[in-house]
Amino acid sequence: MIQTIKIIGTSHIAKESLFKIEKEINLFNPEIIAVELDRKRFYSMMHKLESKLSIKDIRRVGFSGFLFLIIGRFVQKKLGSIVGVDPGADMKKAIDICKEKNLQLALIDRDIDITLHRFSKSFSFKEKMLIIRDIIFSPFSRQKVNIDISKVPDKEFIKTILLELKKRYPSMYSVLVHERNEFMAKKLFKLYTLNPNKKILAVVGAGHEEGLFEELKKLYQSNISF
Repeated sequence: MIQTIKIIGTSHIAKESLFKIEKEINLFNPEIIAVELDRKRFYSMMHKLESKLSIKDIRRVGFSGFLFLIIGRFVQKKLGSIVGVDPGADMKKAIDICKEKNLQLALIDRDIDITLHRFSKSFSFKEKMLIIRDIIFSPFSRQKVNIDISKVPDKEFIKTILLELKKRYPSMYSVLVHERNEFMAKKLFKLYTLNPNKKILAVVGAGHEEGLFEELKKLYQSNISF
């Protein structure tokens, strides 16, 4: 496997992620830092902007993608306020260190509009009904899981969650996880081929860490060039 690339998984709202990123950058000493952002989200983050959603956005990304974006923003803000961390603080931390050390920054995620549009087209009626049922009945579930949201979830927990997501909501898993893993792996591999002697540290959400590693390994083994 490529020795000059290291992938670290973070939580977008966990304080632990901020320390982890700084520690890994100091230990690995990369020349390039790659982050799980596209140009639009990077611009919004650096200029402290949050685009106001309107009905026009439904035509742009589809109803399901629009609804997912609203819910996702609300949940991340709510959880972030509990632990005192702004959503996306992990990516911001990586970018800030990148600037401080005068390192090269790479944005490796797929355009958010493409992802949301793909989500709207792929999310089946069956999955929509299933997620509504799960939301309604989850408060009455006997199985309770305690999670410390100030820390990055361990790999076994993430693996379990991803397997359940893939099983219950296959199109959601495909668009939000698998397709983006493939996209980011291609971007990382291209970075590697253009900079074979430079160390690259990729900072991604913990749910992408293992899958991204596997996709990158496939590209390396098949010796694809871009």
